[in-house]
Amino acid sequence: MFLGHYAVALGAKRAAPRTSLGTLVAASAFLDLVWPVLVLTGVERVAVAPGATAFTPLDFQQYPVSHSLLMAVLWGAAFGGLYYLIRRAWAAAVVVGLLVVSHWALDAIVHRPDLPLAPGASARIGLGLWNSVPQTLAVELGMFAAGVAIYLHATRARDPTGRWALAAFLLFLLALYAGAAFGPPPPSPGAVAWTDMGQWLLILWAVWLDRHRRAA
Repeated sequence: MFLGHYAVALGAKRAAPRTSLGTLVAASAFLDLVWPVLVLTGVERVAVAPGATAFTPLDFQQYPVSHSLLMAVLWGAAFGGLYYLIRRAWAAAVVVGLLVVSHWALDAIVHRPDLPLAPGASARIGLGLWNSVPQTLAVELGMFAAGVAIYLHATRARDPTGRWALAAFLLFLLALYAGAAFGPPPPSPGAVAWTDMGQWLLILWAVWLDRHRRAA
């Protein structure tokens, strides 16, 4: 899942209005920020296997450190705890911690059964929504529309930058999603990992645009 993670980050602005959108995006995407580092260092494995599912050619072979349920909970506790130490905002810390864990829950909806419950556990979770392209598009685009609507209701632009930077950000996310959904398979696992690292730029973009908006 891609747009769904950004949807919950946008929607979480209502629950944590003083928290930067960049922080919310970083929390919701955190497992995918850890994952490419582990792939590039050989700790976790992914393969490009066209036909693995109808929606994505990626075969997630081993990723217990970044994408097991137990580790998602621990990553969420660490992220939320660090946020609390920095901001001293308990409610917002809970929100960002839950956003980290929400990543696993949303992935469990779309992935085939490949998500481990814990490192070393044999059980794998996944409802397999990616086996249907129309259903995947309906769920993710629907979630994204809802997240955008909540964010727009929860914030107001301070200046023209606050309007146009947000519009460009949302359109860019949709373009990335369309490329992943309908473009050619990536050339290699390394290319997948490096591309995923580009989400750090999206986080910086979210930080910048959110500074040009205020809580409604």
